[in-house]
Amino acid sequence: MSKVHPTAIVEDGAQIGQDVEIGPYSVVGPQAVLGDRVKLHSHVVIAGITSIGEDSTIFPFASVGHAPQDLKFKGEPSRLIVGKRNKIREGVTLNPGTEGGGMETTIGDDCLFMTGAHVGHDCHVGNHCILVNNGTLAGHVLVEDFAIVGGLSAVHQFVRIGKHAMIGGMTGVESDIIPYGSVIGNRAYLSGLNLVGLKRRGFDRETIHLLRKAYRLLFAQEGTLAERVAEVSKDFEDVGPVMEIISFLKAESMRSVCTPKYDSSAG
Repeated sequence: MSKVHPTAIVEDGAQIGQDVEIGPYSVVGPQAVLGDRVKLHSHVVIAGITSIGEDSTIFPFASVGHAPQDLKFKGEPSRLIVGKRNKIREGVTLNPGTEGGGMETTIGDDCLFMTGAHVGHDCHVGNHCILVNNGTLAGHVLVEDFAIVGGLSAVHQFVRIGKHAMIGGMTGVESDIIPYGSVIGNRAYLSGLNLVGLKRRGFDRETIHLLRKAYRLLFAQEGTLAERVAEVSKDFEDVGPVMEIISFLKAESMRSVCTPKYDSSAG
């Protein structure tokens, strides 16, 4: 049985699942869908055509589904789709899509959005992702599974962040981040692989060794990137994680690929 606090407002048309909890002064709009066992703490606002997957928890002052921050938005019936078991902390903002971006913002399962995080219009966030405090995604950003966006970091529109990638705190990201990559800097540069994340998620020593070897070859200073990609594709065709990086590099993108910072004084 669901529990709705007397001060909460659940508008006509809202669809509420089983055992949902809606706390004091929260507002649920008429086109919202809350899955089973969703919990809204106090002062949460769910607006627009928004669905929240089962067992998700949303903390005070989160704004979920309000109109995107895009001057081109004209009130089109775009959507925000949030998966299961997500934790959305205080002050988080999640925006729906726009006509120019496919009309949907999507978030997978088991993600954590820490205080003040922002997901802009037409973003697509995978499963098990983390946005640390005040981490922000501009519009049209793709974040693949298990990626982490560090605190006070900002990701430029149309950037792709590969699976298991790690963005360090206070980093501005203007270029695509390869799967398993780790970036830092006022303007992000590739600082290596996300070795801590790989170990935490159970990647074995041999796979990590092969990833490191492939990384060194891909971002060597000899030849062109296309030539290095072709070489690594042949030498590591049986190594799944390496081929995920290759597929990422070969895919179409509106942004360049983030690369290491080379010391121009060396050599």
